[in-house]
Amino acid sequence: MTIRIVLADDQELVRTGLAMVIADIPDIDVVGMAGTGTEAVELAADLGPDIVVMDIRMPGMDGIEATRLITERSATVRVVVLTTFDDDDNVYASLRSGASGFLVKDMALVDIIAAIRVVAAGDALIAPSVTRRLIQEFAGRPPAPAGPLPSRDPHVPGITEREREVLTLVGRGMSNHEIAAELFIGPATVKTHVARLLTKLDARDRIQLVIAAYEAGLVSAAR
Repeated sequence: MTIRIVLADDQELVRTGLAMVIADIPDIDVVGMAGTGTEAVELAADLGPDIVVMDIRMPGMDGIEATRLITERSATVRVVVLTTFDDDDNVYASLRSGASGFLVKDMALVDIIAAIRVVAAGDALIAPSVTRRLIQEFAGRPPAPAGPLPSRDPHVPGITEREREVLTLVGRGMSNHEIAAELFIGPATVKTHVARLLTKLDARDRIQLVIAAYEAGLVSAAR
């Protein structure tokens, strides 16, 4: 299956350069390019791409607002933020706006392409350089205790005790296989719990589950 993408960046050299490189990749097709956030929103609506690769700082409407509008209006178009500015405020704002990926421009091209494929497959991805600094906004919260998981959590109504445990471990950045080993259950069972959490918490993808875990106080930015 060919992944259809729109490139949104206010620097024409960046847009055209990335498009030229992607032109040689058989399973990814650049269907449009935008120089502003407004253009990105319009192209997303008109072309219905699988992915919009979005810069943050653009004239007029920035990439964060454009991401919010795109993800609010479409349940199928996903946004991967690709930016030079990887400070915590930008990470938090991008993910809260509905982005399924946050990448930085100094990443290797092969890693950027791999991230586009991951997001197109329905998962989510954050650049390794910013994963541990996910949301500074929560740094002032009391840190989640190490060791055994807390016995109850009053901040996440509507989920089971096992789902709360899974959400906590997702928030700590664990993969499904790591969670399975931690809780002594099968990876397929973890996948089922994650799917139920996505539905119950109205989360678009795994990244939004991480945000939910931070907001509930299950994990902290210092964890």
